[in-house]
Amino acid sequence: MAKRIKEKAAKVAETREKRPHATAKYVRISPDKVRIVLALIRGRSVTEAMAILQATPKAASEQVFKVLNSAAANAEHNQDMSVADLFVAEAYADPGPTLKRYQPVSKGRAHHILKRTSHITVILDTKEEL
Repeated sequence: MAKRIKEKAAKVAETREKRPHATAKYVRISPDKVRIVLALIRGRSVTEAMAILQATPKAASEQVFKVLNSAAANAEHNQDMSVADLFVAEAYADPGPTLKRYQPVSKGRAHHILKRTSHITVILDTKEEL
C-alpha cells in the first residue's frame, strides 16, 4: 500500500511547476475583467509589467499587481533569481465559485445576480540569452 503512495507522490513532484509562480484565489472580480489586464502584461519583463499595471486604470490591475509582486518575491526568495532577468511567461485567470444573489423587483419577482470570483495565476521565467 505504501508503495503506491510513494509512486503517486513522485509523480506529483515531477509534474509540479518548477518556475516561480503565485496565485490569488477567490478574488471578487470577474475573470473576464481580469483577462483584459493580464493580456497587457503577458510576455513582458517584470519591471515593465509592474509599471504598466500601476498606470492602468482598471479595477483588476491592483489585484494582478499584487500577484505579480508575490511571484517576483517568490523567485527572489525561494529560488535566488534576479528580478531583472524575469519575464511574465504565463498569466491567466480561471473562474472561481459564483455567488448567487437575488434582486427583488415588482410583482413579487426576483432577478438573479451572479457575483463572479476568479483565481489569478502568474508564472515567471528567466530570459534565455542567445
